[in-house]
Amino acid sequence: MAKKGKKRACDFTLLLSALLLVFIGIIMVFSASWPEAMRSFDDGYFFLKKQIVVAGIGFAAMLFFMNFDYKLLRKTSGLIYILSLLSGLLIFTPLGIDRKGARRWVDLKFATFMPSDIIKLGAIIFMAAFLSNKKNKPDSLLRGTLPILAIIGVSCGMIYLQKDLGTTVALAATLISLFFIAGMKVSHLFAMTVIAGLGLVKAITSEEYKYRMRRLTAFRDPFADKLDTGWQTVQSLYALGSGGLFGLGLGKSRQKFFYISESYNDFIFAIIGEELGFLGALIVILLFIVLIWRGIRIALSVEDLFGCLLATGIVAMITVQSLIHIAVVTSSIPTTGIPLPLVSYGGTSLIIYMSAVGILLNISRHVKLNRS
Repeated sequence: MAKKGKKRACDFTLLLSALLLVFIGIIMVFSASWPEAMRSFDDGYFFLKKQIVVAGIGFAAMLFFMNFDYKLLRKTSGLIYILSLLSGLLIFTPLGIDRKGARRWVDLKFATFMPSDIIKLGAIIFMAAFLSNKKNKPDSLLRGTLPILAIIGVSCGMIYLQKDLGTTVALAATLISLFFIAGMKVSHLFAMTVIAGLGLVKAITSEEYKYRMRRLTAFRDPFADKLDTGWQTVQSLYALGSGGLFGLGLGKSRQKFFYISESYNDFIFAIIGEELGFLGALIVILLFIVLIWRGIRIALSVEDLFGCLLATGIVAMITVQSLIHIAVVTSSIPTTGIPLPLVSYGGTSLIIYMSAVGILLNISRHVKLNRS
């Protein structure tokens, strides 16, 4: 360990890969959002300006957490978790606003935010603190699995109430991954997987949310109903296919002209593939692989159990959400609205993910690691 009072440098490779993803995101958000910005706001730079401002706030947050001792997060984990859940409850107050048939945003008059992103990071910090407590045993039913099930149930339930099944599944997968790495029993993992699977089936087949079953049906053959339920998937595949090896050129996407909705958010990887081609998409994937690889190295190298589990949870969160986004865009799984971390448009998401990277960078300063 480093001498007290002397701080190591952070992991430069992790920092560089994260900043490159944010930079690529700003450029691609500008390109993908231009038609929508002109139609809705008569200002093609509308989304670009907002993304730059948010990226600046996110960078400040990343610098703060990079220099904020992550061990203090353990002491305040309970408070952080409670505040994150309270932010989710705000959607049920007059501050909550409806957009596109879902109530997932909170309007503070001067800014809006999505509580689900805050809940994700809050749940990871709290679970890492819980599992690092020597009194709790990951392989114990009473002192491990049941309390963790309660944490997962409350966290995911709060997001599910916002009619956001995709984010609910992503968070559940992240938290179960963290619990598995912490040392849960395989039999408990099997039981949790079965319970989660039954819950997912119930959520998809519910009469109240028939559109979910339609999405699942469309996933089997999106071209069979390409003018309705398969529209988004088909247009995404058209975008990726037309990009070829080198792409149509930056700013020259055709599908962003109202063929793909949320092209600057939930389907931004399709626009990357269309404008920058296979090579551009590959570069983005490689940057994520580098970021995840460095995160894993940090988790494996830190001597503090809380730091190890916290780094694991953050890496799992980035990995799961990136995989889901890319899988949706490539029609590998049914369509769901999941942004690409650090790249897609969205203030809360970008700030939270840059803050999470800042925490990872802080943990990296407490380990013996080749930082290049």
